[in-house]
Amino acid sequence: MLPSMPLLSPNEPAALTIERPHGRSAFLLACDHASCRIPESLGSLGLDATQLASHVAWDIGAANVARQLSGLLDAALILQNYSRVVIDCNRPPGSASSIPTQSEYARITGNEGLDSHAVRERVSAIFTPYHDALTALLDERRDAGRRTLLVTVHSFTPVYLGKARPWQVGLMHRHDRRLGRALLGLLRRDAELCVGDNEPYAISDNTDYTIPVHGERRRIAHVGIEIRQDLIADESGQQAWAARLGPLLAQAADTIVDEPLESI
Repeated sequence: MLPSMPLLSPNEPAALTIERPHGRSAFLLACDHASCRIPESLGSLGLDATQLASHVAWDIGAANVARQLSGLLDAALILQNYSRVVIDCNRPPGSASSIPTQSEYARITGNEGLDSHAVRERVSAIFTPYHDALTALLDERRDAGRRTLLVTVHSFTPVYLGKARPWQVGLMHRHDRRLGRALLGLLRRDAELCVGDNEPYAISDNTDYTIPVHGERRRIAHVGIEIRQDLIADESGQQAWAARLGPLLAQAADTIVDEPLESI
C-alpha cells in the first residue's frame, strides 16, 4: 500500500505566523480566520473560486487590520494560515462546526464523510500548532510577569442568510466584561457608529475556543472584535479601522483593573 499524502507538504506555509512576538504592548492579538488557503492535498474541498474568496473561507480583511494594529500598538500577533473550512481554529475540535460541511449557502463536499484519521490529521497539523503557539506566548508573558490583554480580530459578512446586518463593528465578551465594556463605551461615543454588544456574534462554549480557553480560563482581560467586511475589504478601510481601534484599545487598557475574574 502506498503511503498516504501528508496534509501539508514541505513547501507549504506552517499552520501559523507570529509577528512581533516580543512586542512591548500589553496586548496579544490573535486572528483565527486570517487566511483562505487550502492545503494542496485537499484540492478545493468542493468550493469554487468565488466561495473560496468569500466569507465562507475566511474573515475578509481581518488579517490586515490585525497586522496594522500590531504595528500601531507594538503588540504580538498570531495568525492562522489556513482556511476555516479546513478546520476552524475558533471551534472546539469535535464540535459540529469544527470541520464544517455547510457554510451559509455553500456545501463543502470535501468535508463530508471524513473518517477519524482525516479529522485527527487536521487537528494535529493545523489546530493544535496554532493553539500551542498561543499557549506558549501566553506562558512566556506570564512567567515574565507581563500584563496581557487578549484581543481576537474577526470580520463578518454584511448580509447573512438574506438578512442585512446594521452594525459596523461588534464586540464579544462573556463572563469577563472588563475590556469589552470599556471598549464598547469608547466606540459608542461616535454617534455615527452602530456598535454591537455581543452582536452579531456572542461567545459560547460550542461556537468559540480562543477566548474561552486562552482568555477566560487564564482569567486575563480579553475581547473579541468583529468588523463588517465591506468596511475593511481594501487597504484604505483596513488602515482606517486599525487607526480607529488602536488608540481606543490603548485607552480601554488604561481604564481597567487587572482583578481576579471572580470579583467582576
